[in-house]
Amino acid sequence: MQQPNKLEPFFENINFERDDNTMVINFGPQHPSAHGQLRLILELDGEQVVKAHPDIGYLHRGIEKMAENMIYNEFLPTTDRLDYIASTSNNYAFALAVERLLGIEEKVPRRAKVIRTMLLEVNRIISHLFFLATHALDVGAMSVFLYAFREREYGMDLMEDYCGARLTHSAVRIGGVPLDLPKGWIDNLLAWCDKVEKEVEITYEALLNENRIWRMRLEDVGIISAEDALNWGCTGPMIRGSGIKYDIRKEEPYELYDELDFDIPVSDRCDSYGRYRIYMEEIKQSIRILRQLVPMYKQTEPQLMAHAPQYISAPKEEIMTQNYSLMQHFVLVTQGMRPPKGEVYVPTESPKGELGFYIKSEGEPYAYRLKCRAPSFFHTGVLQKMLVGTYIADVVTIIGSTNIVFGEVDR
Repeated sequence: MQQPNKLEPFFENINFERDDNTMVINFGPQHPSAHGQLRLILELDGEQVVKAHPDIGYLHRGIEKMAENMIYNEFLPTTDRLDYIASTSNNYAFALAVERLLGIEEKVPRRAKVIRTMLLEVNRIISHLFFLATHALDVGAMSVFLYAFREREYGMDLMEDYCGARLTHSAVRIGGVPLDLPKGWIDNLLAWCDKVEKEVEITYEALLNENRIWRMRLEDVGIISAEDALNWGCTGPMIRGSGIKYDIRKEEPYELYDELDFDIPVSDRCDSYGRYRIYMEEIKQSIRILRQLVPMYKQTEPQLMAHAPQYISAPKEEIMTQNYSLMQHFVLVTQGMRPPKGEVYVPTESPKGELGFYIKSEGEPYAYRLKCRAPSFFHTGVLQKMLVGTYIADVVTIIGSTNIVFGEVDR
């Protein structure tokens, strides 16, 4: 005897014959090209996107609330987990915000400033190479993925030589840096710069710039006008790819950027191809910055941390030889520093755009309120504007061109 189909009552009220071609699909959150836990709810008319809704929150991280329950130094390694492709940029943005809250920004030694600027630009190149590799793979260029990861590995070797870590660096401290550059690091840095500069020209750009498939997939795809880029809060390569010359390193200089000679690449194409070209040019500008920093490093005194006993531990030599320095270090480690009451917001130019920390202090060892302004959050939101009118085959390309990472979206 045939068993009755228990699902038949559910199908009775469904009309499978539609008069139009519209349908709703879920892109992600487990799609390999979603660049994280992104769920896109797409309404399609045939193969054309009519409406797009980014659905976020699948990571359940709560990093900002963690910051309010940790002393300032304790939270700093957690910032690595925001944009984990360029960890030092997050370390530095938080450290700079705390330094400005404490009023010790000008006390940071010059050698520490040089080292921090070097690390920021090495991280920028590492991040941009990762963008190129994954974006090319999304579009179908497998060889570029392998080549870009090759140079990125050498950059990660430099970070490992300095701080011992390849992904989550914790390479910056509030008030300076923990270590001086190891012996031979400068020579390895310059050799890496030469290698990357050569490969950008003879490999990446040679393979992609005039590649007809690459251009067909990127040109006039993912268009965002200058007005829309401003209205949606875009920053970094996203806004510069829409013709707006805005870079925080130039507009609100920090560290040594006001002493360095470099250009801000801008494109008025407003499409994915224009943004790709900006990333390539920014790699060249970062190499230009690093070469300027080498002689600056050699002219500095070997001091690495600010002298501010109320907030910053004394050098290790003093802690091991002077009783008062040891007591002070014990208090700072166990109880934490107590910044003055006040609030501060400090923006920095991370590889993906404006990364800023807002801190409100009530004079306690913990931040009363901490808010992170991360670029990927805004660049995820703009997808609901960029995707409308495009085709389903271009969705992956557009997501890749925004260079989002979900560690800094679900905070």
